[in-house]
Amino acid sequence: MERQPFQLDDTIKNNVRTYLQQISTEASNLIKHLDTSNHCILCDFEEMRKLFQDVQATAASYYLRHYLSPYTFEYAALSLAIHNLSEKRHGALIVIEREQNVDSLIQKGIPIQAPVSATLVETLFYPGTPLHDGAVLIRNNQLISAANVLPLSSIISTTKKLGTRHRAAIGMSEKSDALILVVSEETGKISFALDGSLYPIHSSKNMI
Repeated sequence: MERQPFQLDDTIKNNVRTYLQQISTEASNLIKHLDTSNHCILCDFEEMRKLFQDVQATAASYYLRHYLSPYTFEYAALSLAIHNLSEKRHGALIVIEREQNVDSLIQKGIPIQAPVSATLVETLFYPGTPLHDGAVLIRNNQLISAANVLPLSSIISTTKKLGTRHRAAIGMSEKSDALILVVSEETGKISFALDGSLYPIHSSKNMI
């Protein structure tokens, strides 16, 4: 599925440029350290890994709003909800339907049919409540249903272990153009799945 290009604004360009300059500096330092027998280059690699993760999360946070805004006006409510869920480490899985109807791809849960609000989304994913497992489905500006079961991705990562929520998010994005938000219950980290890939994003109340 071809993604629509978006023009980067000056703020995001400057942020990304700063990260890339830092990565370039770290790479130069690593090259110098290769000739230093008493220096452990693993620390250099770890610093570069963190910088790459940060620049990816910065770019993904910027693009997320553009991916969502044509399909729901409630991205501000979603941003607040997943930020609060992240802080409390309450796991969440939210499907935002885009061009393709996803009804045939999910095992339907409990109908809700209510306007999207941050409070409602947070309440549905509160641990121990009957609807906290499974995915919420959002269509336009309505929260359609909760406790939906999504298709799991068959891809097994060789580099990292993915939990059920993340595999479900990727699986759904492999079969549709939906965008799926995920909050990790273990770490509180936020990511979104699109076109079979998972992207980490920064947690803030205005991330979307």
